[in-house]
Amino acid sequence: MVNWYEEVLARKDQLLDDLFGLLKIESVKDETTASKQSPMGEKVGEALDYVLELSKRIGLDTKDVDGYAGHGQYGNNESADTIGILCHVDVVPATGDWTSPPFEPTMRDGKIFARGAIDDKGPTMAAFYGLKIVKELGLPIRKNVRIIFGTDEESGMSCMRYYQEKETMPKVGFAPDADFPIIHAEKGQMNVKVTVPTVEKSRAYEYELISFQAGSRINMVPEKATAILSGNFGNVKSSFERFGVQEKVNYEWKENGEAIELVVFGKSAHGMEPHVGKNAGTILASFLRTLNVQEAAKTFLGFVAELHNDFEGEGLGISYRDDITGSLTVNPGKIQFEKDGEVGAFLNIRCPVTTNYESTKDKLYKRVEEQGLVVAEYRQSKPHHVSGEDPMILALQKAYQEETGDHPTLLSTGGGTYARFMEKGVAYGASFPGKEMTAHQQDEYIEVEDLVKATAIYARAIYELAK
Repeated sequence: MVNWYEEVLARKDQLLDDLFGLLKIESVKDETTASKQSPMGEKVGEALDYVLELSKRIGLDTKDVDGYAGHGQYGNNESADTIGILCHVDVVPATGDWTSPPFEPTMRDGKIFARGAIDDKGPTMAAFYGLKIVKELGLPIRKNVRIIFGTDEESGMSCMRYYQEKETMPKVGFAPDADFPIIHAEKGQMNVKVTVPTVEKSRAYEYELISFQAGSRINMVPEKATAILSGNFGNVKSSFERFGVQEKVNYEWKENGEAIELVVFGKSAHGMEPHVGKNAGTILASFLRTLNVQEAAKTFLGFVAELHNDFEGEGLGISYRDDITGSLTVNPGKIQFEKDGEVGAFLNIRCPVTTNYESTKDKLYKRVEEQGLVVAEYRQSKPHHVSGEDPMILALQKAYQEETGDHPTLLSTGGGTYARFMEKGVAYGASFPGKEMTAHQQDEYIEVEDLVKATAIYARAIYELAK
């Protein structure tokens, strides 16, 4: 009988070395360095090359699918079913004031600190080593196992859509990109851009909003917001200082000729849990809406300010919850206003699995229009749900319970993972129950012991599914 945990310990040093190598790559999507070979940017391409080279090194059949994704496969039986393990090598930007550089992985108190440590490079390497162990032990399997590496999970998952077009996607498997025990239901999403109509009513105003900027990714809570105003701003400074003290946020301001720059600092968090963060954009908008600014800015700021701490969309008239995935959530992840340019509030709305999308969309459009704005862009993705009685889920539950001794409760999430690209795909780890989840936050980390334990679970699970 295989002692999976001991097998991981025997490879622990190599596991950490390979993980550190991946964590050192600043694989944030960068269109300025995009190419045919690396469509998500040079560094993301480097990360994909890295994991494909590891896959070749252990003898997997590898394939680079035009830089969008790649895979390593164990087993080559064309008639056999294939088990899919869907991971991603891209990460969100490392904003905030980190204790140690985010792309220089650092060990402190039994934890590895780096961007991507828990989302998703640590879990990716754990799953990879799980497959490596099964292969090295030469255990008999009836099904092929394919580990697929995506490159655009954090910015729309175009990589997996491309992969589906070019390759046969496994129907059964897991994504190591969330929580243990098992997430069998994922909320759907609506990604919406709200803007101000081009025609502006003329009226007198005391201040002119030149620009407003908060957030860089729709699926992150903005931790910093900056506004530039022109006008006689003598009273603005004292009012802003009182506001900052009242809201208990860090802030700063500086004069630049006839303009003043106002900055608010919040707290970043994953867009699926907006209540965990502190949205600097909606906070700053709440202050600016009190000023006598031009009509377009007044309308826009009023809308954004109304979203402050309205995590469940009550003000938008779209609040809803079900017993499977809980409440609908709203995250204003990116907010921008340029006097002579782009204006938009980008909302990431996570919808329970039983949401009526048409009704919710109608309510949203109506509320936006009532506030004098328009929806300029709308995209949606449906929810994903696998029955708790499915044999695949039972096998994963068995692996989890036998490695941990804990009951394998079925969970749901507001996050969207690659699992939805498989007919019967689930999210499976690697964050353990009761542990802090630091994905998309500063000082992101994974505990080394949890990494080892997750690898053992993945090795056993891969064998259970493939045998």
